[in-house]
Amino acid sequence: MPRPPADAQPAPGFFSDEACARALDAADALAEYRQRFCVPRTPDGREVTYFCGNSLGLMPRSARDTVNEELDDWERLAVDAHFLGRHPWYPYHEQFRAAAARLVGALPHEVVLMNSLTVNLHLLMVSFYRPTPQRYRILIEDCAFPSDLYAVQTQLRHHGFDPADGLLVARPRPGEHTLRTEDFESLLEREGGNIALVLLGGVNYFTGQVFDMRRIAAAGRAQGCIVGYDLAHAAGNVPLALHEWEVDFAAWCTYKYLNCGPGAVAGCFVHERHARNTELPRFGGWWGNDPKTRFRMHLNERFEPAPSADGWQLSNPPILSMAAMRAALGIFDEVGVARLREKSLRLTAYLQFLLDDVCAAAPWAGRPKYEVVTPRQPEARGCQISILVHTETPRRLQEDLQSAGIVTDFRPPNIVRVAPVPLYNTFHEVWRFADVLRAHG
Repeated sequence: MPRPPADAQPAPGFFSDEACARALDAADALAEYRQRFCVPRTPDGREVTYFCGNSLGLMPRSARDTVNEELDDWERLAVDAHFLGRHPWYPYHEQFRAAAARLVGALPHEVVLMNSLTVNLHLLMVSFYRPTPQRYRILIEDCAFPSDLYAVQTQLRHHGFDPADGLLVARPRPGEHTLRTEDFESLLEREGGNIALVLLGGVNYFTGQVFDMRRIAAAGRAQGCIVGYDLAHAAGNVPLALHEWEVDFAAWCTYKYLNCGPGAVAGCFVHERHARNTELPRFGGWWGNDPKTRFRMHLNERFEPAPSADGWQLSNPPILSMAAMRAALGIFDEVGVARLREKSLRLTAYLQFLLDDVCAAAPWAGRPKYEVVTPRQPEARGCQISILVHTETPRRLQEDLQSAGIVTDFRPPNIVRVAPVPLYNTFHEVWRFADVLRAHG
């Protein structure tokens, strides 16, 4: 009979029966926060088991009120709401600065909420991808999110380089699914002299692996490379310390783990050693201009960027989209990343325990039906566990899950991504998911 892998961690008091799941939920100090979110329902009225917060987070119940407040002020005050509204629109983006800084481990003047994720990456690369004939390559990880891949490919072409030469991809060792930090370090030591930019996902979207961002940033800096991170799957998921790690820049979306709504305004980090430098090349727009002179309008004949991350802004913020942030980020500030991480580690450990039990009890064609490609080490994974399905019809598992009212994410050809989110998912939901897996096949 198959056994758990040799590097399996001891199960911390878990059992495979439903009573264990109920007991874990009864002891969950964050259980009450589930009531703050709108959980979709099946056609017969049951709440779905929603494990897709790594694609789109659930709607905070208070989001409708925060958006309606801005609609009411627009109706009541029109243009005067920029200064006289309950939450004045002119400085609207500034109210999120401190909360965003706490989420990513930054100083307040190093962060700004603006645009969307890939737009921010392109704007940041205007400043931080400055290739020379000798140093022009961009390092990314294998199975990077497609938008990151397209962004760096087009940046290379824009600067006259062939991506076939200019793009350097860090790949796992043969027979492995994830990347080792020491392999990043060796690659940077070997190739760093011609690498202009390191741009990695803080958490890989496909495998759910959390990269050692501090060590990789240090290795990149030692070789004279600029180091940036796409934190789409990291912000609101794992603890971050961008300022302390001396990361050059980062960007993230807010609609996944941060629950700010579909297509919500993204985040941007620029380390203060760059943010204070108003001479850095960048694309200009009136909202990035120093607010002391922003409203001189046509009298300002020269762009004077704000001496902070705000200096990368182009246009005034979209108020109706950002209104939902007031509901979502307020919850994060109330709970704190440390408590969320504590529960997340417990949820994924429980899921891993149940997966080991399922594989041992019900092999398929002489081997386990499922293989976890996410690291087993707790510090190397976030909320997401990615499961390789070895049965003949992997997509049918997704259909079985949907029929059971369980929402996950299928990535061809045979990966199911499962993300138990500590703000609103329960241990019993994890148990139900494993129970469906046990019956599949």
